[in-house]
Amino acid sequence: MSTTTGPKPLSYSEHDKLGPLGIKTSPIDDPGALRNALVHAFEAAAQGARDAVAAVETSAPSAVHEARKALRRARAVLELIGGALPKGEHRALRTALQEARRALSTVRDHAVAPETLGQLTLDDEDRATARRVLDNAAAALPATAEIRQLLAESAARAAAQAEALQAALPHEIEWDVVADGLRSTYRAARRGSRAAKRSKAWFHTWRRRSKELSYQLELIASHAGARVAELHKELTAVTDTLGPAVDLIMVRDFVATYDQGIAPEAVARLRASIEAALDDVMKSARKGARDAFRKKSKQLQKRVTKSVRRDLTPSAEPEVAETEDKAVTESLPQ
Repeated sequence: MSTTTGPKPLSYSEHDKLGPLGIKTSPIDDPGALRNALVHAFEAAAQGARDAVAAVETSAPSAVHEARKALRRARAVLELIGGALPKGEHRALRTALQEARRALSTVRDHAVAPETLGQLTLDDEDRATARRVLDNAAAALPATAEIRQLLAESAARAAAQAEALQAALPHEIEWDVVADGLRSTYRAARRGSRAAKRSKAWFHTWRRRSKELSYQLELIASHAGARVAELHKELTAVTDTLGPAVDLIMVRDFVATYDQGIAPEAVARLRASIEAALDDVMKSARKGARDAFRKKSKQLQKRVTKSVRRDLTPSAEPEVAETEDKAVTESLPQ
């Protein structure tokens, strides 16, 4: 007796393989196409890291920024599909991307510190100390050739991970795997937002996971539609408020790293001024992000899944649409 199962039901009528006019076709409805779309997104991020190498002559700070952003996008894609990978492979890929990004951290700090210190309201004494710190740091800035080498090494690591990912993934990825990955990233961001109230160190974690969540929603929206795009817009507005606080945390430590030849009292005074500004920025950021991270991770997962299904469902009469929305909600995992 044959055990072959029949084909999965189509999301549109059998007579129209292209789907009804007006329906957005999407890889989300096809596990094989979804897998390919996610691998392509990872490869595009790796290519972004390679492109940054060529841009270093024009602007080293901009090239480093673009490379780090590309590596963050790659990790965001990885976390979406982590559930489809063997745990050891997932861990190895994550570690490799983390190391590739960290290799560029020092150069990134040198690029961001002058702008961050320049935007602070400082008195003449603190401003003079800040200038001496930046002078010390400028002497330690890697040469362009060294920055290019760091970028090339990071890009090579990212490219290797793209090949490893392609080999490790199954041939099909269901939407539930992606939804679980999104839920996991949100859970980590939410945990970071709560811990940030007690520790400045957690602010970094909060911002990293929030940024990855933003990239994940952006990717999903590109294959879904306006409803998911609106969720992405909401989160991005919150994530953008976290950046200044993270930059201030970095600059506070940057001052301590490059304080050679400066009186300890002057360094302590400048760091206290940075700390005061940081407290204000963190308080404002936590307040602005409160609503975005109020929901539990399962609620966020359900909301995104519902938004995806509505984006990919053809328009209907109001009463029909209301019935379909209710059916979608009831079909979601409780």
